[in-house]
Amino acid sequence: MEIQRIRRLCAEGKIKWSVHAAEKMHERGIKRADVINCLKTGEIIEEYPNDFPHPSCLVFGRTAMNAVLHVVVGINCETLFIITSYFPDTKRFESNLRTRRQRNV
Repeated sequence: MEIQRIRRLCAEGKIKWSVHAAEKMHERGIKRADVINCLKTGEIIEEYPNDFPHPSCLVFGRTAMNAVLHVVVGINCETLFIITSYFPDTKRFESNLRTRRQRNV
């Protein structure tokens, strides 16, 4: 996945919002503009090439108010699917909020 492709699809408005994403955004107080800003200015920090039904990735970025935001997106042909978004915390991520903490196995 390439962040440039995500930005292009975003700019072209080729976005589909999952019901799950909309519900979670509402619960978490995340606006569509926050997700768009994250995708337009962010960076890919994890890739999930074998996700079903589309390859996906985790984008680290910021809201318009500069809060750190994570957005999971999938891409199929020329459509960007917003899967979920959330404000990361240090329970699951290192202090940089980019690196996932290792789980104890």
